[in-house]
Amino acid sequence: MNNADTDTPTDTGSGAYRQELTALEEAVEQAAGRLRGLAESRLRQGAAAEGLARARELSRRAQLIERPGAEPRVMPDHGVFAVGDQLAVAGHDLVRALREHPDPGAVAAARELLRRETARP
Repeated sequence: MNNADTDTPTDTGSGAYRQELTALEEAVEQAAGRLRGLAESRLRQGAAAEGLARARELSRRAQLIERPGAEPRVMPDHGVFAVGDQLAVAGHDLVRALREHPDPGAVAAARELLRRETARP
């Protein structure tokens, strides 16, 4: 049986890969929603900085996929109240890039990055 006949996450044309992308989208929305719901004091105590760092990393990964060889641009800091939206935009950009340029390893790595974010109290 070849990969075209299987439904494994490493088969980028498979339902399993699409499910992994959907799970990544859900993780993006969960992380963004968590940041959007935090009190200003929590955002200023470091949650916004951590969220922005993750948003920048997701953005960097998307840009490297979309424009290999080009220097990624750094996502600007639009303040503590925008970080949830910035994470959502960067995450959705990465999902779109991974739909056009399938890479199961990159999907797993992005989910792990977001998992570390949502594991924080």
